Amino acid sequence: MKILFQSADADAQASLDLLARQLPQAHFDLWPQAAREGQAGSEGQAGSEGQAGSEGQAAREGHDVAVCWKPPPGFFRGRRFRAIFNMGAGVDALLQDPDLPADTPIFRLEDAGMAEQMEEYVAWAALGYLRNMDVYARQQKRAEWTQLDPRPRENFCIGIMGLGLLGQRVARYLRAMGFPVRGWNRSERSIDGVTCHVGEAGLGEFLANTHMLVCMLPLTPATQGVLNRALLAQLPRGAYLVSIGRGLHLVETDLLNALDSGHLAGALLDVMPQEPLPADHVFWRHPLITITPHISAQTLMEASMHQIAEKIGAFMRGEAVSGLIDRNQGY
Repeated sequence: MKILFQSADADAQASLDLLARQLPQAHFDLWPQAAREGQAGSEGQAGSEGQAGSEGQAAREGHDVAVCWKPPPGFFRGRRFRAIFNMGAGVDALLQDPDLPADTPIFRLEDAGMAEQMEEYVAWAALGYLRNMDVYARQQKRAEWTQLDPRPRENFCIGIMGLGLLGQRVARYLRAMGFPVRGWNRSERSIDGVTCHVGEAGLGEFLANTHMLVCMLPLTPATQGVLNRALLAQLPRGAYLVSIGRGLHLVETDLLNALDSGHLAGALLDVMPQEPLPADHVFWRHPLITITPHISAQTLMEASMHQIAEKIGAFMRGEAVSGLIDRNQGY
C-alpha cells in the first residue's frame, strides 16, 4: 500500500511519523519531497529508502491513497487515488480544487477529540454571556463597579445552527448543563431534550426563540454569507452570536451594523474569512467583539492519525468507512 501524505502544517513530518507507526506495512511519501524526488528519479537519480523513503520510485508509480490537509494548487494534477483522506472535518477547501478527481471517494476526520473541545468552548461562551462577563471586563477597563442583574438560565435559550456530529454533541452538552437548547438543520434531526427545526420553513421560529446563536454549519455555496443582515434581524434584540463554523459564513458589515445598532449585544468569533485576521481589522478593536484564533476545536494529531489509520485499513480491506463526503451536499 502506497500513501502520499501532505499537510499545510509546519509539523507535517511529525504527523506522518505518527501515521506510519499505525500502518507499518504501508509505504509513505511526503509531499512536496515526493514530487521533487520523483522529478529527480525521472532523470536517473534514485530516491532514498526508509520509513517514508524511496520517494522518487513511489512518485513515478503512483499511490493508492492520499492523506492531505489544505493541499496546494497542483497537488492532484495528473494523479489518481483509490481514496482521499482529509485531515480535518471541513472539506470546503478540498472541494474547491479544480484538479480534484471527480470519481474518488473522500473521507473526512470525525471528532478525534474535537467534540469535547467544542463543548468546552461553547459552554465557556454561554456561561460568560449568561453571567455578563464581557460587560464586567469592559467595566474593569473603566474602573467601574456596577452589579448587573443575573439572567435566569432557564430563560436563556441557545440555538445551534448545524446539527452534524459536532453540533449534536454540543447541543446535548448544553442541555445537560440545564440550558434550553434549540437546533436547526437543513435535514431532519432528533435529539432528546432539544427542540429541532428543519429547513427554511423552520428557520424563523428557530431564530426568534434563540438568545445565543452558535453557528456550526459546514461551508457550502448555500451557507456562504448565511450570517447576514436578514438572518441576524430575526434574532431577539440583545442576542449574542458565536461563530465557530467557517469565516465565510459571516457578512462582516452586517454584523457590525447589528452590534452598533444595539440589536446584538455581542459576538464571539473564532473563524475569519482571512486567517490570521489582519492586525488593522476593525474586529480587533470593536468593544462588543471577542476574537479567538481558530481554537474552538484544534486537531489532536495522535488521535487523528489513529482514526485515519483505522479508516485506511478498513477501506483497503473493502469494509464500510464512515465519514464519506457527499459532494453534492459539500460535506
